[in-house]
Amino acid sequence: MFLVSGPALVLAACAEGLVGSFPAHATRTRAEFEAWLVEIEEGLAALRAAHPDRVVAPYGVNLVTHATNPRMAGDLELCLRYRVPVVLTSKSAPIDLVPTVQSYGGVVLHDVASRRHAEKAAAAGVDGLIAVATGAGGHTGTINPFALLNEVRSVWDGPLALAGCIGTGADILAAQAMGADLAYVGTRFLATEESLASDGHKAMVAADGASDVFFSAAVDGAPANFLTRSLLAAGIELDALRTTLPGAIVAAGTAKRWKNLWSAGQGIGAVKAVEPARAVAQQLKREYAAARATLLARLSG
Repeated sequence: MFLVSGPALVLAACAEGLVGSFPAHATRTRAEFEAWLVEIEEGLAALRAAHPDRVVAPYGVNLVTHATNPRMAGDLELCLRYRVPVVLTSKSAPIDLVPTVQSYGGVVLHDVASRRHAEKAAAAGVDGLIAVATGAGGHTGTINPFALLNEVRSVWDGPLALAGCIGTGADILAAQAMGADLAYVGTRFLATEESLASDGHKAMVAADGASDVFFSAAVDGAPANFLTRSLLAAGIELDALRTTLPGAIVAAGTAKRWKNLWSAGQGIGAVKAVEPARAVAQQLKREYAAARATLLARLSG
């Protein structure tokens, strides 16, 4: 999560057995990116040494593989140097990246929002896919999760995660029932103590609901979900966003996209307060177990 996920949030998730991740482009420089990698590697080593019987999950790094990303080569080199276990890619099929990551035993999971995206990623040799459905926070897909998973599964039988509106343990179970192997959770961890989001952003996420999330492709040129109140606070006319033709961008004045124009997914209603990330992870696991037990009882009854 851009400007949200950093080493502290990653380590908290991994400590609870969840794969924590952060985007490389959240760091301003190559040196800062490397410092985050070192902090996470050392933190995981300490966790595993202190708790040898606990499942401490690996971590992941998000890389933008589009040709317009000038940092791609350098960021990938650092992922290779530190043998980042999970590399999450987006924007274009990671054809050249896959062999590099797989050479040291790492895995590549690629964001897809349609069957065609899935076909391209599969042809590139990725290890898994992340189906980004409508309602996801930040840059989002536009297809209902039922339809998207069905279409992706028609061309892909490997590991598959579902992203978009997943905020409870029951949601995770539902994702598995629809055909996903994994759940990709973002907004639920946005308003945590370890999150790098501003206090105002966290408070708005904890206070608002799904109807307060505004979809537009006119903020930065790609389909994305934003918090309506942050758009209004920046003086952006919602009607201007609604009527802007595809490809055009509405001026945001002095507001900086993502920093001042805050994002969240439609699963925002699951967030009620700012909490420690480990407490959120523990709650998700309890909710999943309860939902599973309830479903099994219904089916057996």
